[in-house]
Order: sequence, then structure tokens, then C-alpha cells
Amino acid sequence: MFTRSEDVDLEFACHRRVLYHRRNYTSITNPSIKPVDLDYTETIPPNGNKTQGALVLVHGMLGFKRNWSSLAKVFSRDLNCPVYAVDMRNHGDSPHAEPMDYFHMAADVLHFIKKLELSDISLLGHSISTFQSTQNLIVVDIPPIKGSVSRTTISYIEAMRRIEDLKLTGSSIRKEADELLIDVEKDPSTRAFLLSTLITPSSTSEFARFRVPLDILSKSIPDIGSFSYDPGEAVYKGRTLLVKGGKSRFVNDDNIPIFQRFFSNSKLEILDTGHWGKQNQDVFFMLRVLNEIFFL
Repeated sequence: MFTRSEDVDLEFACHRRVLYHRRNYTSITNPSIKPVDLDYTETIPPNGNKTQGALVLVHGMLGFKRNWSSLAKVFSRDLNCPVYAVDMRNHGDSPHAEPMDYFHMAADVLHFIKKLELSDISLLGHSISTFQSTQNLIVVDIPPIKGSVSRTTISYIEAMRRIEDLKLTGSSIRKEADELLIDVEKDPSTRAFLLSTLITPSSTSEFARFRVPLDILSKSIPDIGSFSYDPGEAVYKGRTLLVKGGKSRFVNDDNIPIFQRFFSNSKLEILDTGHWGKQNQDVFFMLRVLNEIFFL
């Protein structure tokens, strides 16, 4: 709901999430899994609290921490809590690393939480797993169901790789790249989202490239499409809010019961919006939901 492409979010978000229970917790803390240090931004309330009741914001596929810049400030101000927006591995300013699967991404987030000594945390966004220290979980318009990666998402990555292969230079790079993306995406806001991580040359000897390592993303498609659990096999009992876009197709009458089997202490809020985010979401209503259900 806070990114611009339904299909991109569908593949990378909570669609196939790693749930906390004893088996998973042991797996993601196994010494063989080497977490990376996630880059992040922090918004600290006036009282100087940096750890207690922190809200951690996690972006979706092809996104990065700056997607949350405006909302992070509003959340911190209105909820009077520290807010952290992270870049997941292979995104933004975080390290490029393989493999890119949900166990490793979950280990990265857990490592981040432990390193900053955050407590009673709330997680909001995409590509997140739940841990024992989580006080609240906010799942944005996505169910934990099995499914293959959509052809649309694959076409985005392929188009972005073609843009890099052209080694674009000059003052019209973004215009040229946007025109190349039109073949796979007609919506201008979605194209703007895809181009938000395009790095333009700093000299005539460099070419335009994307901040995300497209080769790693391409190789990770099977892992991104995986989900390890059947409904009810792994259960998270912490307070959970499922936010459904009323005009979105992703959360529906068929998979809401599946969600409730994974998240036994969950509530559902339906907003008059699609799956996408800031451009058609009433942010203030979202804040009211967070305040009324979780933070009072």
C-alpha cells in the first residue's frame, strides 16, 4: 500500500513471509546464516528515546528507505516513538549479498533489531518477519499464500536490465529510460517508482545503472516465490493488523481465513484505496488506525 506497483509488492512483500516460531528462530540465528548490516534512517522523538517502542518500516521489492521519508516523520511525531526505515539487502544503500531469500532477509532484520537494542518494536511494511520482541505487526494489503512470481515483475527486471545494457549517458537519461519502460508498464507512477533507484552518471566515463543488483534479483526469483508453511503450521500470536485496500484484489474472502490461521490475534481494517500507497491512501486515517488499535 505504500509503494507504487501492485505486482512488485505482491512478489516481494509479505506474500510469502517467514513467521516466527521456534524452528524459524533457530534457523535464522544459525551461524551458517551471515546477516548483513542494513542501512537505515532514524527519526527520534523530542524525548530522545531511541529504542523503546520503536517502529520499524520495511520497503518492498525495488524500493528503498526513502520511500518512507515523509511518513516516518509523521509517525514519530504523532506516535512519539523512534522510527527506523531500513534498506533490505540488495536495495538502497545496504550491501549486495546472496542468497536473497526470506530466511536471510529475516536474519538481517533481526540482526538490525538486536544491534540497535530495540525493544517492544512494531513492524510495518513489506518483506518482514515477526520476532519474539515484536509488540505489533502491521501487514499492508498482502496475504501469506503460495504462488509463482508474476510475469509482470519479471518483465520489470528484464526491462531494467535492458536499460543498463544500453549504457545510457547524457542529459536525457531518465526520459530515455522512461520511454523504454513504457513497453512493460503504461502507468507513469509505476514507471517513476521503478526509476527511483536509477543512478545517473557522475562523469562521461560512467553509464546509468540501477541501485539494485539486477543479476542477483533475477537469480533470486525462485526463492522470492517460495513459502515454507501450510496454514496453521506456524502461528504468530502477537497483535497483528491486516490493512486491506478495498479496491485491491490481493486480500480477499478466500485468503483472509488463511491469514487468520497464521496470525491468530489479528484485526482487519479495510481502507477505501487500491493496493498502492501514498498517491491514493489517506495517511491520516492510517495514523488513526495505528493510534486507536495499537498505541493508546
